Amino acid sequence: MKAFDGMYIQGAWRPAAGQDVIEVVNPVDEQVIGTVPAGTAEDVDAAVRAARDALPGWAATPPAERAARLSALRDLLAARADEIAGTVTAELGSPLKFSQAVHAAVPIAVAGSYAELAATYAFEEKVGNSVVHHEPIGVVAAITPWNYPLHQIVAKVAPALAAGCTVVVKPAEDTPLVARLFAGAVHEAGVPAGVFNLVTGLGPVAGQALAEHPGVDLVSFTGSTAVGRRIAAIAAGQVKKVALELGGKSANVILPSADLAKAVNVGVANVMSNSGQTCSAWTRMLVHRDRYEEAVELAAAAAAKYGERIGPVVNAGQRDRVRGYIEKGVAEGARLVAGGPEAPRETGYFVSPTVFADVTEDMTIAQEEIFGPVLSILRYEDEEDALRIANGTVYGLAGAVWAGDEAEAVAFARRMETGQVDINGGRFNPLAPFGGYKQSGVGRELGVHGLAEYLQTKSLQF
Repeated sequence: MKAFDGMYIQGAWRPAAGQDVIEVVNPVDEQVIGTVPAGTAEDVDAAVRAARDALPGWAATPPAERAARLSALRDLLAARADEIAGTVTAELGSPLKFSQAVHAAVPIAVAGSYAELAATYAFEEKVGNSVVHHEPIGVVAAITPWNYPLHQIVAKVAPALAAGCTVVVKPAEDTPLVARLFAGAVHEAGVPAGVFNLVTGLGPVAGQALAEHPGVDLVSFTGSTAVGRRIAAIAAGQVKKVALELGGKSANVILPSADLAKAVNVGVANVMSNSGQTCSAWTRMLVHRDRYEEAVELAAAAAAKYGERIGPVVNAGQRDRVRGYIEKGVAEGARLVAGGPEAPRETGYFVSPTVFADVTEDMTIAQEEIFGPVLSILRYEDEEDALRIANGTVYGLAGAVWAGDEAEAVAFARRMETGQVDINGGRFNPLAPFGGYKQSGVGRELGVHGLAEYLQTKSLQF
């Protein structure tokens, strides 16, 4: 176990204002692997003041120089990919191969994309007799979750820096170690003091102090819808901009013409990925009644292969929450065809890969975000019924459509009330906008649309 000291403020590690610490626990063996300071409102205030002081200089820095710092940051993250992957595996419990392929590799790609955008984005444009100028919105509070701990930091910090903003990051208390690694890379990349700051701490203390600080111009938050509502309410009191990426209950719609085996196998893999701790996971599989039982058999067989392949969920509370949902599914009449609420191991926060059949749209497991390796399979009568079910939740973050004809899948996808839809297993695109409809959030991340969230628009008339 290692005790990590200090907050990264004004370009240096400074002692925390208080003495309390947060224990970081390995979810595989439940052992404490380190401690970090539990930040206070005083730490947050120091970080925001540093960001505020650094803002004029960084905002005035030419975009080409900002791009150079981001390019250096990308290279440093790439050089530390193994250390990043090992750290995420230790604090999140993710299998090492997944940490290497996703938790380390994706943030590197995203950082690289913003290095390019910073150098090429048109921060000014001519519109009639006006010049439209895009300038940084100011100081950004980035409050990030534990499920993709480095990706969510980079997806906020990289566009903010590219835009000319300064940032204070409050990482999730379960996974703060990779955030400290990131701070070291930012420092080595030559980002000026105060432009990036890191405060570790608990959400109700450090997170709330950051969201309500009058020196913050934008709060970018990824996490639960309940906390997102709270942050939005705080920001509304100050007429402060928010960018919220919240919960999801995404539908995986398999149309009758689809390759059923492929659609089911990819769908199960999507749900089990990262132990089900993915807000955009396709946790509702919609299958036509004529092929329903075949799909159930395929899904049960596919889920059984993941028993020893997925890691634990992040902590004991999350484990108990997911098991509670499984028990609720059984109690409400869903048919358990794989997994169940029983603990698969004596030690660690593990949950069995679970599949429910005969799920109806009014069941709790079909409406609420579980955030664990749990799949619900629903049957539909025809395409209009499938669309009604797919759109029948308060969420709208992601989804998938499968069909034998791509045009058929695209036509259905266009009618889904969701921010991102994968067609026949479409690949992740770090340049495509990501964000939700309805209670899945406000704003977009990634690519040029993600950059725009951190910009203020001014028009000059001539």
